[in-house]
Amino acid sequence: MADPTSIPAHVVIFPFPVQGHMNSMFKLSELLCLAGIHVTYLVTVENHKRLVQNTNGVSWYDKYPGFRFQMLPENISQGDGGQMKLFLNLYESLKTVKPFLMDLLVGKGQTRPVTCLITDGLMKLTLDVGEETGVPVIYFRTASPCSVWTYFCLDKLIESRECPFGGGDDMDLPIKSVPGMEAFLRRRDLPSLFRVPDMGDTSFIRMFCMETEQTVRAQGLILNTFEQLEGPIISQLRTKIPNIYTIGPLHAHLKARLELETTSSTMGFSNSLREEDMSCIKWLEEQPLKSVIYVSFGSLATVTKEQLMEFWYGLVNSGHRFLWVIRIDLLADNSDKKEVPKELEEGTKARGYTVTWAPQEEVLAHPAIGGFLTHSGWNSTLESIYEGVPMICWPYLADQQINSRFVGEVWKLGLDIKDTCDRSSIEKAVRDLMEVRKEEFAKSAKEMATVARKAVNEGGDSHNNLNKLVEGIKMMNVTANRA
Repeated sequence: MADPTSIPAHVVIFPFPVQGHMNSMFKLSELLCLAGIHVTYLVTVENHKRLVQNTNGVSWYDKYPGFRFQMLPENISQGDGGQMKLFLNLYESLKTVKPFLMDLLVGKGQTRPVTCLITDGLMKLTLDVGEETGVPVIYFRTASPCSVWTYFCLDKLIESRECPFGGGDDMDLPIKSVPGMEAFLRRRDLPSLFRVPDMGDTSFIRMFCMETEQTVRAQGLILNTFEQLEGPIISQLRTKIPNIYTIGPLHAHLKARLELETTSSTMGFSNSLREEDMSCIKWLEEQPLKSVIYVSFGSLATVTKEQLMEFWYGLVNSGHRFLWVIRIDLLADNSDKKEVPKELEEGTKARGYTVTWAPQEEVLAHPAIGGFLTHSGWNSTLESIYEGVPMICWPYLADQQINSRFVGEVWKLGLDIKDTCDRSSIEKAVRDLMEVRKEEFAKSAKEMATVARKAVNEGGDSHNNLNKLVEGIKMMNVTANRA
């Protein structure tokens, strides 16, 4: 009989199959591979096809013999689109994956025993499968911990009558029923799902909160953050789930481990589902230091034609250089964004550059970037923090509203302009970030970036917590193989 300590641990990674969730779980997968753990990464057929077509994200893993992609059943509907109904459709279709997952974990033909399942924290069916098969399940919430804690507090919010509320109500009314956030949280800062006049039609919010409540059943919880950024909120979460691994920012953690362990880097690696336009890097090379504001609203946010024009006028009127990601599916109403006034075309030609998708990590790390106008997605927020880039936050949905409040009010890393979209406000925000308060924001952003770098380097909290996670997985493996 083989020595159980000589059999590599084997982890199945199951992300919710949309871009933002897949990004951080790709980073985790490679970190586990570097630690000698075998990884099976579950991916939809369509997303695998897009990875092959648009990136080197599939061939990149050829250097890890223990890594493989496993296709999900073809009936899993795709979720990477501009309409949030696709998100719900995907969530419902994933409920059919249980038989497939059971076979994968313990079924016939399994050549490598599965040590544990690391799954996105929006799929409680994986907890059911884990309990039925005896395979330990570790949750990974890819959203911000501050939003996860807010979902945990829904019952308190309802009991105190602070929720629900309509969008027309007093949005600056303080919220007092989320422990740890009493001093600064307002209605408008709660996740967008809470903005409902009553609890009658709340499938989205109920889904998020129900899934969050199930987290306590998992063996542990992985969070893409670092202790010095969200310590008070993580302490609140530990009252529900004691076994928490804070190992972020994951993209930076992976870079640090690659440089430390293999003397290589992640340069040239991409796991984007969209084709990245690298011409923007050449354009940035021609711009002065810290002179460009980067604008991107992520992979899901949509805007109306009117909002697009207001942003455009605000950027051009600010007089600052800008690099803007205008996705093909950015417009919610499918109107023709090419019909733009002459002054906008001329202003963009003089000081701007637009692409349909950009290599964001590389862009934010570029010395020409001085600010980031963002939708406040968690990956984008962490990437900006790590590079020391101040932010203007215009959140769209889910955790983004609360992320932007933390950026503006708690961490003092930029401006929160949620619920506004007029050219004068946008122009003022750009000028404030890039001129009026430039030194103030640059100083605070640089200080937080330094803390983030310490967290992922050897001896830092995130570095140590990843080591604990790896050792925990290997211990699960020894126990499973001895059994």
